[in-house]
Amino acid sequence: MQQTASPAQADHTATLFGLATPSGLWELPFEQKQARVQAVVDAGFNHVFMADHVSFRNGSGTDGFVEVAALSQLHPAMGVMISIYLLPLRHPLPVARQLATMAKIAPGRLLFGVGVGGEDRHEIEVCGVDPRSRGRRTNESLDIIRRLLSGVTVDHDGEHFQIEAARIRPTPAQVPPIIVGGRSDAALARAGRYGEGWIGVWCSPQRYAKAVEIVGDVAEQADRGAVNWQHGYQPWVGLADNREQARQAVKAQMEAFYKVPFEKFERYTPYGTPQQVAAFLADYARAGCRLFNIKVCCPNAEEEVPLAAELRSSMYNLIGSGD
Repeated sequence: MQQTASPAQADHTATLFGLATPSGLWELPFEQKQARVQAVVDAGFNHVFMADHVSFRNGSGTDGFVEVAALSQLHPAMGVMISIYLLPLRHPLPVARQLATMAKIAPGRLLFGVGVGGEDRHEIEVCGVDPRSRGRRTNESLDIIRRLLSGVTVDHDGEHFQIEAARIRPTPAQVPPIIVGGRSDAALARAGRYGEGWIGVWCSPQRYAKAVEIVGDVAEQADRGAVNWQHGYQPWVGLADNREQARQAVKAQMEAFYKVPFEKFERYTPYGTPQQVAAFLADYARAGCRLFNIKVCCPNAEEEVPLAAELRSSMYNLIGSGD
């Protein structure tokens, strides 16, 4: 059985590769679930990631902590990641407990991606949250969570949360790294103040490099000292034997999920052979990306992992380990 370095165990200078939960995984018998996840590990991926939603667009969604807890038990070493968790829709105290529990059942194997959401305003409103407050709520939550996981007793009287004598025991020996998602300057500032990395989507390599610089500047101003940054990029990609088949595959899946025309995303959505897509993504590694979360779309779901393996191998040949 091939082993792979978990996100927390990997050297911070190395490039990590994550693959979205394979299509149809949860419909398989248990042994086949294990085999499919083992195939992801054998393909060289460090972790499986998934997107958290409460009630997206037509009510769709998957709870982030429930799924990564289940994923973590399908392989003894593979990392798992929520990317991204809609933190402003939750209270920070139970989220801190969930993180502490994951640190117990899958020690050193969780990456915690957080964001404010916003593609579906109704998803935020239906949870009783004012969409205009989601950034401030997230900042306040991250401050509370980081203090709770450090082992201190927390008293907090803020704009959105009032907490008295809150504790989380036992204190995790290894706190999961927090990777902050979002395209706005406010999200970059959030990553600099509270995160171990920023994860981007739908931006150019030039904007990516500038974003990494902004995060570092904010962290320096906040006197955070040296941070082992795990900056990431999370693209949807289309893979097939030719570009048109690959385009049709990613177009169909993105439009089904986001309910908007593919042309809105096409500029930043690579498609083609694994080698063509690897060449597109390599520029992000050169801009400072050290964690690629890849959502593969292809004509046949059974080809997802094999094609993803070709893509990862091609990227590794172009960018090496990221050293």
